[in-house]
Amino acid sequence: MSIRSSQEPAPAGGDGTQDTAQDTAQDTARETGPDTGQPAAQDAPATIRLEISRYRPERDEKPVFESFDVPMRDDWAVLDGLNHVKDRLDGTLTFRWSCRMGVCGSCGMNVNGKPRLTCGTFLTEFGAGPVRIEPLKGFPVIRDLVVEIDDFLAKLSHVRPWLIREGEELPLTAEYAQTPEQLEAYKQYSMCINCMLCYSACPVYVLNPDFLGPAAIALAQRYNLDSRDQGDRLDLLGGDEGVWGCTFVGECTRVCPKHVDPAEAIQRYKVTAAMRSVLPWSRR
Repeated sequence: MSIRSSQEPAPAGGDGTQDTAQDTAQDTARETGPDTGQPAAQDAPATIRLEISRYRPERDEKPVFESFDVPMRDDWAVLDGLNHVKDRLDGTLTFRWSCRMGVCGSCGMNVNGKPRLTCGTFLTEFGAGPVRIEPLKGFPVIRDLVVEIDDFLAKLSHVRPWLIREGEELPLTAEYAQTPEQLEAYKQYSMCINCMLCYSACPVYVLNPDFLGPAAIALAQRYNLDSRDQGDRLDLLGGDEGVWGCTFVGECTRVCPKHVDPAEAIQRYKVTAAMRSVLPWSRR
């Protein structure tokens, strides 16, 4: 609306009443929309639809999908969308997360069919959507997106993931220095964050839960290659449910967010196991 000061003279040929009325009508049209008398529609914020697997054992016989529309923001990861649903739309939604920095490994889920860390998977990757979010495949579902991990943890401890020293009692008092080359030999396999994405991607583990699995074998190889370790893990890794159960599909390496390359670790220990069958006294 045009506003004139009380000292401003009216335009020649009139007292300014007609112009003021026209300005008022134009402003009203902008506020209400043309010829409708209703408030003009504001541009709706962009949203994207999340299709989330829900399983509430007290009421669901099997998982079902529920859809929620969440804001589409350039800096929002899938995990932000899930938190929006839990905070604003349905507080009963259950899922794991912790650090939001790709370090803890807690927020692994299947996103549009692929095992991914939801904190590092952005909504903008999926265009107009929808984004389907499911629990990791191959694990029993406890509730919604939370899976049972006891079997995974048991497999990790089964491979004795610690330095084994012969003839030494705890606590160890000596230091064992390493060269940069000795560190580099196993460093890659030490980067695992136990997110279990490799297990969900592994067709062998999904079909045979007794398979030791990619992360556990890579963890064992991390200690096998450590110059300070004196352990012998052949009896743990050399069976059909160990390295020989792997069919080398390689999906574990493709989905690993930390580039650990468990497929390589498994194939390297296959070579070690084969050499041990020919040269039993060899350990590495």
